[in-house]
Amino acid sequence: MSDPLPALCARFRERFGVEPSAVVRAPGRVNLIGEHTDYNDLPVLPMALQRELRLALRPRRDARVVLCNLDPTFGPRNFELAPAIEPFPQGDWGNYAKAAAQILARECGVQRGFDALIEGDVPPAAGLSSSSALSVACGLACAHANELAVEPLVFADLMARGERYVGTHSGGMDQAICLNARADHALRIAFHPLRVEAVPLPSSWRFVVAHSLVLADKSGAAREAYNSRRAQCAAALREMLAVPEVAAAGASYPELLERLGAERLGWIAAQRLEGVLLQRFRHQISEGMRVARARQALIAGDAETFGQLMDESHASLALDYEVSHPELDRLVELARCHGALGARLTGAGFGGCAVALARQADAERVVAGLRREFYAARAVPAALAEPVLVARASAGASVQLWRPAHARIEPAATDRAERGEGAR
Repeated sequence: MSDPLPALCARFRERFGVEPSAVVRAPGRVNLIGEHTDYNDLPVLPMALQRELRLALRPRRDARVVLCNLDPTFGPRNFELAPAIEPFPQGDWGNYAKAAAQILARECGVQRGFDALIEGDVPPAAGLSSSSALSVACGLACAHANELAVEPLVFADLMARGERYVGTHSGGMDQAICLNARADHALRIAFHPLRVEAVPLPSSWRFVVAHSLVLADKSGAAREAYNSRRAQCAAALREMLAVPEVAAAGASYPELLERLGAERLGWIAAQRLEGVLLQRFRHQISEGMRVARARQALIAGDAETFGQLMDESHASLALDYEVSHPELDRLVELARCHGALGARLTGAGFGGCAVALARQADAERVVAGLRREFYAARAVPAALAEPVLVARASAGASVQLWRPAHARIEPAATDRAERGEGAR
């Protein structure tokens, strides 16, 4: 496949009349296991995708940020850098750029804006973190324009906190994987403090990602459902901390799980909680244990156990967390029928994508089965391009200088995310 950056930079020149000075790449991600747990500080296990958002930029002399998107669905947006930026209407794509800009202005003092032209192939509202890729890309562009150097884990935390500007009270998984991913690896991400562990993916494993064709917009219609689950988890934790044995063990989900274990916590919860709070708490502690076991299975190359854990995760998300959808359930069922070792929804749910684990020899059979029995009977939007793909674990976000005279791009002196030296 040819490099898309020269064409993007040529379009930038057409749009703005000058060459861009740099280009940013920010990948989407697929979460393999550990869903709806990062906002409770429990570890997660995602990997970055080969699909990405690309942004060509040139710093300005003033504080203006001018954004153009090659997708006509997303109209031009512009605003002024400031520590407090008035948001666009709820659900507007430009709010993700404002989120990054506001927190960098507030906490790092950036003052210089930039012109940007954006394109990408991460489908929006698909549970693959297109929104965080946009926010991270705009954050890196803003940092680059202001010659700001920030260590990748610190930058990921900034972007995670900044993105709550859009109104969704999410955790920090998406920004951490976008900035710190490694090719051919999953990333175990833990929180408070944010830390990452790269775990090699067995060469014979394949992860098939399939779109349900149902949009799941966390900044739009799904926002209240998402936020309500975080509030329910907090309420369940408060109830549990009224039990002396639980309170003595700690004050957070990770502390309780580490010191009391899922079995003991589950027994206490069954006595203390009921209804929705019991369901939400049960998902948190069971999913937390599944991430730990999945990491062990990944290191051991135990695909059967990893697949079983994915199946258990989907059941918990569908029944206890109630974030699945009939189309997601159908994708999961079909993937298993056609050779997947396990499958589950990925991302926030309410639509979006499913992910399935298959051995290399079976991956195309899974893809063919989904195309034949799911997509053939449904209208696939032209903008979606390819609704099912075999994912490739890719590297994290980068900033590269654009050198048109040499017809190539070079790593920016400030592009350090992948090398672990900081982002500028």
